[in-house]
Amino acid sequence: MAYAARVKPVFSNLLNDIKQAGTYKRERVITSPQAIEITSDGKEVLNFCANNYLGLSDDSRIVNAAKKALDDYGFGLSSVRFICGTQSLHKDLEQKITEFHGTDDTILYSSCFDANAGFFEAILGKEDAILTDALNHASIIDGIRLCGAQRYIYKHLDMEHLEEGLKQHSDKRIKMIVTDGVFSMDGDFAPLPQIVDLAKKYDAMVFVDECHATGFLGKTGKGTPEYFGVEPHIDIINSTLGKALGGASGGYTSGRKEIIDTLRQKSRPYLFSNSLAPPIAGATIEALNILQGSSYLPEKLRHNTSKFREGMRQAGFNIIGNKDSPIVPVMIGDARVASEFADEMLNKNIYVIGFSYPVVPKEKARIRVQLSAAHEDKHIEGAIEAFTEVGKAKGVI
Repeated sequence: MAYAARVKPVFSNLLNDIKQAGTYKRERVITSPQAIEITSDGKEVLNFCANNYLGLSDDSRIVNAAKKALDDYGFGLSSVRFICGTQSLHKDLEQKITEFHGTDDTILYSSCFDANAGFFEAILGKEDAILTDALNHASIIDGIRLCGAQRYIYKHLDMEHLEEGLKQHSDKRIKMIVTDGVFSMDGDFAPLPQIVDLAKKYDAMVFVDECHATGFLGKTGKGTPEYFGVEPHIDIINSTLGKALGGASGGYTSGRKEIIDTLRQKSRPYLFSNSLAPPIAGATIEALNILQGSSYLPEKLRHNTSKFREGMRQAGFNIIGNKDSPIVPVMIGDARVASEFADEMLNKNIYVIGFSYPVVPKEKARIRVQLSAAHEDKHIEGAIEAFTEVGKAKGVI
């Protein structure tokens, strides 16, 4: 009774405020595998909001590889890596990722959130400085908060502001520039060539979070470093297995060997979290095999991205982000309108979600569309038609 009387009203009022602001998030339930055509609320809809960039989440090759790993290595390890949780499968996957990125070594985590949370505290201290983009992912922000290094937040993509920070911290032992490769809410790209130039000028390291780039950006899907042609100059790549590479879970840090070795000794999420499940490791190896065997999927995604972006521009929508980004934010502005817009799209069998504060800034609510290599032209044309109908009805265009 004491709880109900004192505490329950606090959360009830908080939740009511969120609902009144139009930012309350309801989970739609999917009763099918993740794919382009999914079942939600008892009907078939087209999915335009998954991180399933290559369409591999339900690919039979991935599923069969997971089944084989399940048979060969079991369901789970019931242990962390340094006790009895390292199988040959984990070492094979780490080597595969290392070869894919052309780095020295790789360490696996249960998610990229854990990789980001466990990196900075283990590597940097009070003698060091972190220079971080203002719109970096929440996991990077949280990881930096755990670290004793001095923090300098530079304005989003602002290289002059970044250079000011590098000058201010020129005396630090280690200076690390930290950025997302692709920013997940705006779909824009970090200007890696300019960042690399500044890193050389001021003797800084470069850390790139590649979660929304690995597997599909760049000619062979190796991410923003390949896209910009700066691969040898990136010191640390953090990324995920939970998006383009099959979409299950798991993350990793790949880069300089001495840093990876240090993480194995000091990174708390690595030391105190269970090993990656064998079926995920086996399936991810197969996903990388598929990527290394053919450039078809990244090329198909580039086609789909271009087709959707051009069609939405012609329809009159305000879309933002890099022209090559399969993340396509359709700007709405008002949070409630964005939520209602997404509901109307579902009525037209197009599954999208409205994003609003605190996920994005106030008054910048949007529908974040994400293209997949598995979309066909007819799917894209149908989505543009539905967007246009709802956009006109809602006064957005």
